[in-house]
Amino acid sequence: MTTSALRPIGPVHLASRFPPLEAELLTLLRGLHPDDWSRSTACALWTVQDIAAHLLDGSLRRLSFQRDGLSAVPDVPIDGYDDLVNYLDRLNAVWVTAARRISPPLLIDLLEHTSRQVAELFAALDPEAPAIFPVGWAGEERSANWFDVGREYTERWLHQQQIRDAVSAPGLTTREWLHPVLDLFLRALPRRYRDVTAEAATELRVEIDGAAGGDWTLRRVEDAWRLYGGASGAPAAHVRMDQDTAWRLFSKGIDPARARELVSIDGDQTLGAGVLGALAIMA
Repeated sequence: MTTSALRPIGPVHLASRFPPLEAELLTLLRGLHPDDWSRSTACALWTVQDIAAHLLDGSLRRLSFQRDGLSAVPDVPIDGYDDLVNYLDRLNAVWVTAARRISPPLLIDLLEHTSRQVAELFAALDPEAPAIFPVGWAGEERSANWFDVGREYTERWLHQQQIRDAVSAPGLTTREWLHPVLDLFLRALPRRYRDVTAEAATELRVEIDGAAGGDWTLRRVEDAWRLYGGASGAPAAHVRMDQDTAWRLFSKGIDPARARELVSIDGDQTLGAGVLGALAIMA
């Protein structure tokens, strides 16, 4: 077992990755056969066309709320995390249903037009300034722009990957694409373990195999869990999985029972098993 010194996790700056990510999406969509647009995906009851429409909705909301100052106040009371998830699910469902009246060629045109403007918006932001939206799945009530932008990158990468899976296209899973996703997804762990008590300095190591993987350690510090990069030599639990299992696990893209078959846990089984329920999406 290899070990490395623990290091505090820091910002992940991904604004520059949006133009190439969106270029990959547009190339993918333009190459689809007409039948591909109605293929089922891993994203609930959505088809390929539905996911493309959802991505367009994300761009339109970003530009309207963040760039143009349109009010983003919900039309219903939001009293906690579950209320927020339900509200977002409703917004998503309403849009996707209406967008089924948009043709695939027009969807592509609108995605190209709006994604370029979103990339310009993100590139102009001060990464350390307060974000318009906090990263709720990480347990934050206030987030810096770099984290909000990073969260947006993970969502767009994820939905593109779901389309790629549905049409049997090669995934964007080399280190340049996937490692930032995994690095940000792991930041869901402190919220996941917020109600788990343990002695100070208790450590949980998460090792992800593959070119895009790495080591992360969740460490009990005073009355909270903090995430670090790297690994120490004696964690209370050691959770190990490959990179494909990891991104699917943190995005609700794999059945929990199947995930347990693919994930190894050494040491404290109860402590390690908490990783199986971590989510880096609003769900």
